[in-house]
Amino acid sequence: MKKVILMLLLGVTLSTARSQEWKVSLNDEVPSFTVQDREGNSIDIQSLRGKVVLLNLFATWCPSCREELPHLQKEIWDNWKTRDDFAVMVLAREEGWDKLDPFIKKTGYTFPIYPDLKRNVFSLFANSYIPRNILIDKEGKIIYQSVGYKEKEFSELIKLIETTLEAE
Repeated sequence: MKKVILMLLLGVTLSTARSQEWKVSLNDEVPSFTVQDREGNSIDIQSLRGKVVLLNLFATWCPSCREELPHLQKEIWDNWKTRDDFAVMVLAREEGWDKLDPFIKKTGYTFPIYPDLKRNVFSLFANSYIPRNILIDKEGKIIYQSVGYKEKEFSELIKLIETTLEAE
């Protein structure tokens, strides 16, 4: 019985620690940051105001990230990539183009991927744990956050994108 209680307490503690891992909260304005695309063009998150933006933070070596990204491609990017009021930014934590180029070639992903070699962007949102999804509304407010890949949470994210795009 003591072992069961100890395991439950440990689980609650880890769950609580993980949920408190965010440096931003729902309804916060998205922190300012700039990334560079493959051609060296700068993309400032503030330039995407007026769009619903999905920010995904991942790493090429992360098993949960590798499980999630095909769903991001098929269920999100392929459905809304032509919309002028929607954008996706996928950032690779601690990885540069030397890792990203072969990864993109191997996977065939077509959504925008950017390096976050020194964790400059990641550290604005968290200290650890990937993948992370952050949904930002047209006013630049954070309206959704998730850590890890869970099918149910990902389905909720898709529904929220749909309703946010329909409402605006």
